[in-house]
Amino acid sequence: MTQSWSGQRDRRVPLAARGGRSPVVVIGAGPYGLSVAAHLRAQGVRVRVFGEVMGSWRHAMATGMFLKSTPDATDLSAPVAGATLADYCRARGQDELTELTPIPCTTFVAYGQWFADRHAGEVEEPRVTSVERGPAGFVVRVEGGEEFAARAVVVATGLSGLAHVPGQFHALTPDGPHPDALVSHTSQHQDLARYAGQRVAVIGGGQSALESAALLHEARAIPTVLVRENRVRWGEPPEPARPLARRVVSPSAALGTGWSLLAVSRAPGAVRRLPAAARMYLFRRALGPSGGWWLRERVEGIVPVRTGCHVDEADADRSGGARLRLSGREPGALSVDHVLAATGYRLDLERLPFLSASLRREVRRAGGSAAPHLSTAFESSVPGLYFTGSLAAPCFGPVMRFVAGTAFAATRVSRHLTRGAARL
Repeated sequence: MTQSWSGQRDRRVPLAARGGRSPVVVIGAGPYGLSVAAHLRAQGVRVRVFGEVMGSWRHAMATGMFLKSTPDATDLSAPVAGATLADYCRARGQDELTELTPIPCTTFVAYGQWFADRHAGEVEEPRVTSVERGPAGFVVRVEGGEEFAARAVVVATGLSGLAHVPGQFHALTPDGPHPDALVSHTSQHQDLARYAGQRVAVIGGGQSALESAALLHEARAIPTVLVRENRVRWGEPPEPARPLARRVVSPSAALGTGWSLLAVSRAPGAVRRLPAAARMYLFRRALGPSGGWWLRERVEGIVPVRTGCHVDEADADRSGGARLRLSGREPGALSVDHVLAATGYRLDLERLPFLSASLRREVRRAGGSAAPHLSTAFESSVPGLYFTGSLAAPCFGPVMRFVAGTAFAATRVSRHLTRGAARL
């Protein structure tokens, strides 16, 4: 019956007319969820937002971390003036943040909460437990037993539930990574001081790995960073007054400097029109692992970093720690008390258990990935089911992995929902 109803549905009819007074449900209250909610509410759309405001930023970032992005790439999006990070700082009587000012995660969280109060409206904290097809769109269930109809669902859960730990470490943590186990993922930590006095292998060469290593060292732990690449890449310090010639050769963009980064920052819609292989190349290669320029002095010459290093095998040792067998430039073994995986995330719809299995099966995947294929309006192959943020990156490019993509995504989603535009 569900398939029959789905097949008969006229997708040319505006969604606002199809769903009566049923709300649009936004799942997630981070930068993308809050921005979509702000745009929809400004258009008079009834919205219910579920999640903890800035929850991942509050609980999946260790104390003392900073954003890698510059202030002009860190604004949430609302269709009215007065919603930027600079507006927040002025409202709080704080000094203006510049590109030479690394942004503390605590400041960004406070800005997100301020934005939610003023632009996104009520955010409900009960967790969404189930989304499945319904006769007028979707049936949504939340913790506590409430069940209701929604005419559309926007998934804006960020990287929650998508943390990836390579297979060679699974034997060390058969019940999954955890701060109290031999292996944890960087997204599971708020305070790395718990490892004071312990030997910690940090796996990875990106910002998360390098900043975690600095924080571990400063908390009197003994970190060693293991990097597969042959060198660690660092960002260049900003030059606020670059000569015109240099700006022409290498223009500034939300994701960095250079014409390629300018293109993927400014034109995610054009990225979507590329062949699948080209999109996936951009997704994987446009921004490789690197550390922020301001972090370099806290790592180089202070924290041991082994480049060109691969962990082939990891086993528990008799002392209760782990023994890592390494290959590469310096083959051998490394004994540690804990392994901290800064090994990124895997974008996979199967790791979103709140979407029913039948609903996940209906969602077409983007070529070369396990993420959803999306229309120009971020709508999946299931009418009325939208995805934003990182899960949209295989279609729209790497800008969707950063706050800088919120304006593009929120504008497209809200326009489609309020005007009922046909999929292009």
